[in-house]
Amino acid sequence: MIILRDIELRRGSKLLLQEADLTIQPGQRIALIGANGSGKSSLLALLLGQLPPDTGDIEGLEGLRLAHMAQEVETTHLPAAEYVWRGDSQLARLSDELQAAEASGAFETAAALHSQLEAIDGYDGPRRAEVLLDGLGFAPGAGQRPVSDFSGGWRIRLNLARALMAPSDLLLLDEPTNHLDLDATVWLQQWLQQYAGTLLMISHDRDFIDATCERIVHIEGRQLVSYRGNYSEFETQRAERFAQQQAAFDKQQRRIAEIDSFVRRFRYKASKAKQAQSRLKELERMQAVAPAHFDSSFDFSFPPPEKTSDPLLQLSQATLGYSGSPILSGVDVILRPGSRIGLLGRNGAGKSTLLKSLVGELPLLGGSRTPGEHCHIGYFDQQQMEALDLDASPLLMLQRLRPQAREQEILNFLGGFDFRGEVTSSAVRPLSGGEKARLALSMVVWQRPNLLVLDEPTNHLDLEMRHAIELALQDYPGAVVLVSHDRHLLRNTIDDLLLVHDGRVEEYRDDLSAYEKWVASRFRGTQPAAETAAPESSRKAQRQQAAADRERLRPLKKSIANTEQAMEKLQATLAALQERLGDTDLYSEGRKEELASLLRQEGELRQQLEQLEEQWLEMQDELEALSTATSAN
Repeated sequence: MIILRDIELRRGSKLLLQEADLTIQPGQRIALIGANGSGKSSLLALLLGQLPPDTGDIEGLEGLRLAHMAQEVETTHLPAAEYVWRGDSQLARLSDELQAAEASGAFETAAALHSQLEAIDGYDGPRRAEVLLDGLGFAPGAGQRPVSDFSGGWRIRLNLARALMAPSDLLLLDEPTNHLDLDATVWLQQWLQQYAGTLLMISHDRDFIDATCERIVHIEGRQLVSYRGNYSEFETQRAERFAQQQAAFDKQQRRIAEIDSFVRRFRYKASKAKQAQSRLKELERMQAVAPAHFDSSFDFSFPPPEKTSDPLLQLSQATLGYSGSPILSGVDVILRPGSRIGLLGRNGAGKSTLLKSLVGELPLLGGSRTPGEHCHIGYFDQQQMEALDLDASPLLMLQRLRPQAREQEILNFLGGFDFRGEVTSSAVRPLSGGEKARLALSMVVWQRPNLLVLDEPTNHLDLEMRHAIELALQDYPGAVVLVSHDRHLLRNTIDDLLLVHDGRVEEYRDDLSAYEKWVASRFRGTQPAAETAAPESSRKAQRQQAAADRERLRPLKKSIANTEQAMEKLQATLAALQERLGDTDLYSEGRKEELASLLRQEGELRQQLEQLEEQWLEMQDELEALSTATSAN
């Protein structure tokens, strides 16, 4: 058991923790969360002995084997796989001693070292290192390349592999998914679920926390506040706590109203039963936990685009790649206002190639790219942070993008991203990685794009900022193309999925849960075997059955489409009526009868819309049930 008692911790003049207590039981899996700068990484440094507490005591670390994920990689020319297996310090020491003993002819010493290596399964170390590299998305053969060959993000992955390689009783991980793609995140999730020791992890990926942790420690008010359960349960518990505070009531109701509005818009636009049902369930959950986020520092939206086109952008039979080496071929993508597309596929499959081709950074090798007349792209990737003018202020950088904007308008906008006071007029250079990521994202939003292309926009961002992005994207009227390892963000902002795989880009007809299972089965080596060929007579019967099944589904699909059209018309009528109700003159003494008539019409329209929504949901349930039965036949 590890006990932190009456801890006070400062970094410079900033007080991070004050009289903080925490007890960690053996084998617990804990997520440490809190706002950027609240002291999460400092607490890990405290446990590692890299930082002493100003006051207080820590008990229970004596004799424990600690492993942690370093944030920087030393310059080394070691092969990547050897760098990883040397994360097991005992294995590295025995290997070095054995090499020295054999070189000097001390064969009795060498024999004893061989026995010790066998006892710790040391001879399997290089193979285990390669398994870790494969799971974390490294290409075959990458383990033989020197560490110095890899870029910063890949070196962080090597540090993560090195931490997983080390036998440990306590594993400390600081944002382990930050540089991973979705496939590698799923693999790491599986690995941590099998981990037998105690896990303390900083993470801003709520789905990842939900799958791996059983307890939340939240840094709030300079205290370590513990919650039982995963992040979703933390939200519920915190929401219940804050819901009892009258001061939060008004802000809670505004947030719930915003989510209600999104539920209504979404319901009649969904076209896939399984995704529709999971999204609606999640939106109901969001209503319940909205109070948990009432004290968020972030509150922004995407300004509506000034103009748009339909379609906004189109790739037709495009071949994508570099220097005449095609990576993807036969790519057909049409982006329209309101398109919400998420890209799936393992690292190296071509997701970034597709994004760069969409935004025009990468010329096509074949086919055509046709932007609409008013297509205005907002592109965010990690290079946007590197392109920041570190000597300029946030205010100046936004002024450069829209010189005609008033200074107060810019300051109000920056406030939504939690840039306030002196920070807005000070140089960017001292800002943290999370703050720079927020600023780079704000610069994309400020330009009012009608097509957002986002490549891992949540890296370095804390949970509250991710929540704010999610809410803003739900209300965004333009098109969105998103690559993210954050499944919660994908699930709640995306309507359609494209799978980038084996040189192709194809619609993925299932949902994220099914994709996650497919990825997990691939790592376990349990992918379903290919079906054997059936006799011609059997194939004919299958085709006939499939045709009959399609015939059964056709009337229901037609009814769903008709209902969706009717709801769209009703919603448009209701919107026009509500615009009339916004006329202040309508509430004058002489127009009482007209006002009463309009209010009565509004109530009738709402009732009709609710009835149609219920019918739509029932038909979607029926369609899903029939589709499942059809698949089973």
